[in-house]
Amino acid sequence: MIADNVKKTLAEIANGNPYGEKVTLVAATKTRTPEEINEAIAAGVTDIGENKVQEFRDKFDLIRGTNRHFIGHLQTNKIKYLIGKCYLIHSLDRFDLAEELQKRAEKANWTADCLIEVNIGNELSKSGFSLENVRDAYQKLVKYPNIRIRGLMGMLPICEDTQHLRSLCLSMREIYDTIKEQDKNICHLSMGMSGDWKLCVECGSNMIRLGTSLFGPRKIQAPVND
Repeated sequence: MIADNVKKTLAEIANGNPYGEKVTLVAATKTRTPEEINEAIAAGVTDIGENKVQEFRDKFDLIRGTNRHFIGHLQTNKIKYLIGKCYLIHSLDRFDLAEELQKRAEKANWTADCLIEVNIGNELSKSGFSLENVRDAYQKLVKYPNIRIRGLMGMLPICEDTQHLRSLCLSMREIYDTIKEQDKNICHLSMGMSGDWKLCVECGSNMIRLGTSLFGPRKIQAPVND
């Protein structure tokens, strides 16, 4: 099932987005076993994303070589587990995180590739910079010498108003294009999960994070302190 789902999705995104950009599939592997993840990689997945630092750490040596992304909320005291191992951090959502990441990365002589997390719908339950403030946040975050801003990441709110969601997506794309014009390092607009990725790609996303549509329903997992 996993292999079939991966191949189907890769075929659906093969033509890229309307902006002529390749769409990268990041398999969201929260609660998934190394065996399931390796099956997805064997089927063509080149990028995987973990939500929890503990899972990122524990599965690291059990998974075949691939680009490792961190896509969840990152606590400052957990940064050490990602240093030198993470291809892309999607959740640079606040300045105190940037400060600690800079310190850790500089000490390790490593540059952290990051996406600025945007709270697209201004939801209290989600972190990230607002659409209105993300340009200013970029101007500050880009000054950290050991942090390389590679683009933006966002999660659409749960909403049945497709036009509203489309408007939010297009606003993200507009901001992304504005930043990209002035920074050659900008190349990723990470937007779209299992329930909304097709809309996001239509509106210019070039990186999608899919879990259940590849692996099936998520297994219930006991809470962990990470």
